[in-house]
Amino acid sequence: MNKRIAVLAAVLALSTTLALAGPGGEVRGRHGRHGKGDFVAKYGEALNLTADQKRLIVDIQKNARLQMKEQFGKSRETMKEARAARQAGDTAKLEALKPALEANREAMKDLRKSEEIQIMSVLTAEQKAAYEKLKEEHRSNRGRRGGRRNG
Repeated sequence: MNKRIAVLAAVLALSTTLALAGPGGEVRGRHGRHGKGDFVAKYGEALNLTADQKRLIVDIQKNARLQMKEQFGKSRETMKEARAARQAGDTAKLEALKPALEANREAMKDLRKSEEIQIMSVLTAEQKAAYEKLKEEHRSNRGRRGGRRNG
C-alpha cells in the first residue's frame, strides 16, 4: 500500500512539474515538454491554424498554465506531508492523505482535459479531424521509440 501511495505522489509531482516546465511556454528538447505544451508549435503548421486561432490557443494555454501552477501550489503541502509520513513509516497518515493526493491528481487531470476542450472549440471540424488523426498516429508510434517505455 505504501508503494502505491508513493507512486501516486510521484506521478502527481512529475505530471505537475511537466505541466509547469518552461517559463512562458518555452518548448524544450526534441519533444517539447514530453510531447505536451505548445500546441501551436507542435500542430500549427499541420492544421493550418490561422493567426486568430494561434492567438486564442496561446491565450488558452497561458490561462491553463496559471491554473495548473495554482493547483500545484495547493497540492505541494499535501505531497510534502505524504513524503514525510512515508519516510517516517506512518502508514496511517499515508492512508489518511490518499484521498487528498487522489483529488489533487484528478484536479490536474481535469485542468488538462479542460484545456484540450477549449483548444478544440477553436478548431474547425476539418482541423479537429486532422488533429485526432495526428494524435492517433502519435499514440501508435509511442511503442516504437527507443528508451525504457513499452507503449
